Amino acid sequence: MKGSGGNSFKGPRPLPHSPVPVGAQACGPGPPGQDALINPMREAGEEKVTARVILSCTRPDWDLLSRLVGAKRPPRRLWSCAVRPGSWHGRAVTVAGPVLGAPYAAMVLEKLIALGAKAVVALGWCGSLQPRVGLGSLVLPTAALGADGTSPHYRLAGGDFTPDPGLRRLLEKSSVDGFHNIPWHAGPVWTTDAFYRETAAAVRHYQDQGVLAVDLETAALFAVGQFRGIPVAGLLVASDELFALSWRPGHRSGLFRQAREAAARVALSALAAWKEDHA
Repeated sequence: MKGSGGNSFKGPRPLPHSPVPVGAQACGPGPPGQDALINPMREAGEEKVTARVILSCTRPDWDLLSRLVGAKRPPRRLWSCAVRPGSWHGRAVTVAGPVLGAPYAAMVLEKLIALGAKAVVALGWCGSLQPRVGLGSLVLPTAALGADGTSPHYRLAGGDFTPDPGLRRLLEKSSVDGFHNIPWHAGPVWTTDAFYRETAAAVRHYQDQGVLAVDLETAALFAVGQFRGIPVAGLLVASDELFALSWRPGHRSGLFRQAREAAARVALSALAAWKEDHA
């Protein structure tokens, strides 16, 4: 798999004059689990999940993952999120999804952790902000700029929202080893809540920072992982292009479908290679 990595990204830089999300400055985290009035927990009689969890942001990828892991049991529900057990390369894996958008993704991830998740890979789609990241490219986020309303509530300190380094390396190794004909790129992404407010000014702003793509969940998922001390990493597939300051969707293309299949296998292989002592 073709790849590119390395970036000079120094941390989140919001749009000039952009409003701070409500509560972002006043929601000091405190010790995990001690300052919130509502905390995630396993209810009496509630079935645990496997240590390895793959969290799909879209329904098509959830269907694909369920097929790949040989899921047989009907799904159970965490709110409206479907959860099914399966296996990959001899390792038990839980497939969960879809979780569209940062608030919902964070809620589901919190519950999965409470039910026993020890390592989580998120699989999603993104819009490309750079010409070199074409439709069907894989994007391995090395950091996420949180322009969503959820991730600030999990901020423990200054700096970036980042994936677990060990799990990210396993994703990169799986990408390099598995699919040499599909391009992949490692670098920062921008997470927003507002799908219909991805403006030309915003795209230019993040392009100038070297940000590769925009998505709806990554910053929140990385923030929850860092807050709870659980390894979380992500892999995205470029489903559309925004870098020319116009929208070019490509989610119906054969190239995109091929990349989704590759991304699902990459994510599952990385999870199978993870060991609990990596945490």
